[in-house]
Amino acid sequence: MADARAAGALAARTSGTVRIVGAGLLGSSIGHALSRLGVDVALADASPAQLRLAVDYGAGRREADGDDPALIVVAVPPDVTADVIQRELAAYPNAVVTDTASVKLEPLTALRERGVDLAKYIGSHPLAGRERGGAISARADIFIGRPWVVCRDEETASADLAIVEGLALDLGATPVEMSPDEHDRAVALVSHVPQLVASLLAGRFTGAPDEFLGLAGQGVRDTTRIAASAPELWVQILGANAQPVVDVLDALAVDLASVADALRDPDAPGSRRAVADTIRRGNDGVGRLPGKHGQKRRFEQLVVMVDDTAGQLGRLFGELGELDVNVEDLRLEHSPGAQFGLAEISVVPSAVERAVRGLEARGWKIASTTND
Repeated sequence: MADARAAGALAARTSGTVRIVGAGLLGSSIGHALSRLGVDVALADASPAQLRLAVDYGAGRREADGDDPALIVVAVPPDVTADVIQRELAAYPNAVVTDTASVKLEPLTALRERGVDLAKYIGSHPLAGRERGGAISARADIFIGRPWVVCRDEETASADLAIVEGLALDLGATPVEMSPDEHDRAVALVSHVPQLVASLLAGRFTGAPDEFLGLAGQGVRDTTRIAASAPELWVQILGANAQPVVDVLDALAVDLASVADALRDPDAPGSRRAVADTIRRGNDGVGRLPGKHGQKRRFEQLVVMVDDTAGQLGRLFGELGELDVNVEDLRLEHSPGAQFGLAEISVVPSAVERAVRGLEARGWKIASTTND
C-alpha cells in the first residue's frame, strides 16, 4: 500500500506539514510512512542523537523556525505525554494535536486538571510496535492492518476528527473510536497483562538448568516473545494504567489458584473437569480473536518439514502458488540439533486437501494438519 501511494497511485489524505514530536520507534515509523506519501514531516526530539538518526534514516526533516503544522503527533514516553501535549497546543494553536501514548485516560485527566483548552486535542493510539525501540528500528509498514484507536468527545470538531482518522488511514491502519476509559480497559486485557504474563513466565527461566531450556519449542517461544520488551517503558505504561491492569490480574490470579487447587489432587471429584474447562475456555477465547486483516474467518494449518538449506522456503511458497494455494499466515519452528524446520502454514479450509496432495506429489513431507 505504501509503495503504491509513493508511486503516486493514491493521494495522501494528510496534507500540509506534520510535526512529529518524538523520533523513537512510533514517531519515526509514522514519519517514514508519511514521507513515502510525499507529506512534509518535521521532526523534533529532546535527544539530538535520536533526532539525527531519524533524519539520516529518512523519517523526515528537522523542525525549523516558521513551521506551521496542520497536524502534530506527540510520540513521547507516557510520563511526559501530558506536558508535551500542553506545550504543543500552546505553541501551535491552529494545529490539531494527537498522540500515540498507550494509555489515554491519565494524560487527558492531567490536562483537564490543569485547565488546558483541549478543543484541538484528540487522543489516539496505534496498536502497533516492535520489541526493539528507537529510530533505528522504525518501519513504515508496522501500522498496516492494525487498529488505531481515536478518542473523540462531544467537543471534537468533525473536520479535526477527519484529520486524525485520515492519518491512520494513510498509514494503512484501521481507525476505531473508543472512549479513553474503554481504551485503557481494553489494552489492559489484550496488551498490558499479556506483557506481564510473558515476563513472569520468562523470568522462571533465569534459574532453570540449561538442559531444561534445551527442550524449549516454538510454543514457549511464542508465549514469551514479548518478554524481550524494554523495562523502562513498561514501568511507565503499567503505572499509568495500574487499576485496569490490577483488575485483570486479580481475575487471572483467581483462575490460576483454581487450576492449582485442581492439580493438587488430580483424582479428586471435579478436578479433571476444572482443568478441561480451563483449556476449553482458552479455546473459546482464541476463537474470538480476529484473524488476518481483522476478519472473523478461521483458517486451518498444515505443517511442512523444510530442510534447513538455502532456497527451500522460497521453493515451498512457489509451489504453493502453482497449486493456487494462498498462504494466509506462516509460523516457523526450528528443531534444536536437527537440520530441518517446521513451517506451519495457515490456509482456507477448502485448500487443505489440494495443498497436501500437491505438496506430497512434489516430494514435501507433511508433518500434520489440523484435520489429523
